[in-house]
Amino acid sequence: MAGTELFGAEERKEVNDVLETGMLFRYNHDQQRNGIWKAREFEAEVKKITGAKYAHAVTNGSAAIAIALASAGIGTGDEVIVPPFTFIATIEAVLFVGAIPVFAEIDESLCLSAEGIKNAITPKTKGVCLVHMCGGVAEMDSIMQVVNEHNLILVEDAGQAFGSSYKGTSVGLFGKAGSFSFDFFKIATAGEGGVFITNDEATYKIADAYSDHGHSHVGSKRGMEPHPVLGFNYRISELNAAVGVAQTRKVPHILEVNKKYKKMLMDTLSQTDGISFVKVGDPNGDSSTFLNILLPDTETAQQTVDELNSAGVGGFDYWFKNMYHFINQWDHIKNMDTASKLPAQVLGMPQDYNTMQLPKSQEVIGRLISFSIRCTWTEEDVKTLAKNISACVKKAVPVNA
Repeated sequence: MAGTELFGAEERKEVNDVLETGMLFRYNHDQQRNGIWKAREFEAEVKKITGAKYAHAVTNGSAAIAIALASAGIGTGDEVIVPPFTFIATIEAVLFVGAIPVFAEIDESLCLSAEGIKNAITPKTKGVCLVHMCGGVAEMDSIMQVVNEHNLILVEDAGQAFGSSYKGTSVGLFGKAGSFSFDFFKIATAGEGGVFITNDEATYKIADAYSDHGHSHVGSKRGMEPHPVLGFNYRISELNAAVGVAQTRKVPHILEVNKKYKKMLMDTLSQTDGISFVKVGDPNGDSSTFLNILLPDTETAQQTVDELNSAGVGGFDYWFKNMYHFINQWDHIKNMDTASKLPAQVLGMPQDYNTMQLPKSQEVIGRLISFSIRCTWTEEDVKTLAKNISACVKKAVPVNA
């Protein structure tokens, strides 16, 4: 992914700023840090990209979505509609705030569909945790219509979609709160890091306190701060935030290059029989970190994967068999193999995760192959990749397809 491709003097400069002061902790000690506040700078850079009124940097994207859920008021016994295609942290976050995940269908956007959400609503549904997958964005107009009609809380997990938007609005800002991941594999990385965003001041204040043992961060003496809510420790370090500062500043350039290369790939591959593409809610708002192709059926996709491996073409994911991103491999979720008992196990769940049927999701993910786009490619690299993908698909697609 792009963040780790563009790593050098800028990151070292930001980290050295912190090392020279010796202040690795993000709060207080004003005189000792000589005006160096990297977590604050990181948050400011995220606000520039997203247009969010409030941003709060935390340890990782998993913490960011957990904080978003909690600060939005999601808790014990609340049913939350979730997708079966996401990094597993989304589901873990819902469970660990005490809520109950209810799986719903995705569509060819790779995200929850309005129809899927509507069909999963029960009298106990409190919210929707919408995940924007593989750099794209969901179809927000129809989704917001369902959310508003049923008075649901919307929380967005945009861990894979920093820089994406829908009709001019950044992902993460359609609902009560949103979250991004800045781990090692994202468009920008802090090594480990995540950012919570919202346009609602009250929600932000809860998140700010919740992520640091309930501290209000009012006043200059940490031990004497008020504690408006119970919380836990999700603080980011100044070192990680420093890397995030430099990386986030590079995102506009990365987006520009990614969009160019993705268009080149799609223009070429659209001429190959059997290849179609994922439907992005707003193509103009796509971060273009992935080229997501759809094959005619699961059997053809699996044959294409075999052909790609045989030809030595790398840099792709076949999510249908991925251990962490699709429900088929989540045996520990299906069986609720937990270290300690969770509220969902006590209260009961409306779905049997082992027997529930999600045919549309199975069909879409079975056909999906995603290629990471690299901003450090040359145009010749892009042409070569397109040629190789096309050749492998032609070998896999039946002649009469």
